[in-house]
Amino acid sequence: MARRSRAREVALQALFQEDLNPQNSLDRLGAFLASRLRDEELRDFAKQIVLGVKRNQDELDALLAAKAENWSLGRMAATDRNILRIGAFEIRFADTPDRVAVDEAVELAKRFGAAQSSQFVNGILDKLIER
Repeated sequence: MARRSRAREVALQALFQEDLNPQNSLDRLGAFLASRLRDEELRDFAKQIVLGVKRNQDELDALLAAKAENWSLGRMAATDRNILRIGAFEIRFADTPDRVAVDEAVELAKRFGAAQSSQFVNGILDKLIER
């Protein structure tokens, strides 16, 4: 697994945890990342994703809701919802090339989502890429 892919995986775990247990918030993010990523550069990358998603969550959720026809974010599986947020954050706010952001999100969906998650994630994120 590529190094940045591993950092995205850990960022997904942190966002998933925060999504289901918001009372824990992100108070322990540093310790969580340190326990899973040894490399400081990767911890910084994962932290940038998590904090970027949280800081821009309202805008990301609005973008995703507009592209996810007949789906509300609340109806989506928590895993898919957070993978989409990561992908949308990287497309909209990070310096990650759009296709790389989509491919990385699809790989996360294959690994952590249900059987159809990768197609679902690909379809929605593909609509976010400006042509």
